[in-house]
Amino acid sequence: MATALKEADSAIGMTAGFNIPDPATIDRLEGKVSDAEWKLRCELAATYRLCAMHAWTDLVFTHISARLPDEDGEERFLINPYGVMFDEMTASSLVKIDLEGNIKQDTPYFINPAGFTIHSAVHSARHDAGCVIHVHTPYGIAVSVQKEGLRRYTQFSMQVHDDLAYHDYEGIALDLDERDRLIADVGEKSLLILRNHGTLTIGQNCAIAFLRMYLLENACKTQILAQSVGGAEHLHEETEDMSARVYKQGLPAFTPGFGDNLVWPGLMRKLNRTNPGFDY
Repeated sequence: MATALKEADSAIGMTAGFNIPDPATIDRLEGKVSDAEWKLRCELAATYRLCAMHAWTDLVFTHISARLPDEDGEERFLINPYGVMFDEMTASSLVKIDLEGNIKQDTPYFINPAGFTIHSAVHSARHDAGCVIHVHTPYGIAVSVQKEGLRRYTQFSMQVHDDLAYHDYEGIALDLDERDRLIADVGEKSLLILRNHGTLTIGQNCAIAFLRMYLLENACKTQILAQSVGGAEHLHEETEDMSARVYKQGLPAFTPGFGDNLVWPGLMRKLNRTNPGFDY
């Protein structure tokens, strides 16, 4: 693991001595980046704070990324600075990197090596991955350790069950070779359970990735609560046909231009009331 960590650190330029400044004190980037980049920065910072609002955080140890428009033919994405809490994330503190892990801006921050491994894998293979959310929650992890994974117990689960893939645990994601296996496992699916680890969702934008995570996390939570009454003999699981029907019924919610206008505007209003400042 030490070798893998050294390789990952080298890939992202992490240094031995570091300082993690308060994101409210760094220079504001509005007007210094393109309008398109600033808009994505604001949406991604809001997504971090929404995840904090819903208690989907693991201190600073998970990550959310957003693909930027290509610049000079180079693919780049935004990800969180390591050491900044999700509920204090700002548009200006997010770090722009390329698919090789090179930081492409002036910043006082560095990034999480495991975050680079997972998110660079998805962004490199999935051009529909406008946003990728990865979290470690007690309920999500509890389902990730179950051999049969997510069951068709609830409407929450049936809305995502047929779009869900699994990836076996390989340790903390510091080995860049894991990217090929992660890409193969997720395939064309939009949701992923990382065994013994956590959950991941993909969306064309932050709003859709967030909605998928909301459904997946609630599917996991309700499964664990239902299982608390006893074994599978006490529970009713819906059929594959019913699950497929519910999945198809819910597809419009994940369509850009419709699904991202159902919940996202209300979430932004709530965030501005309860935790403003993400757009700094």
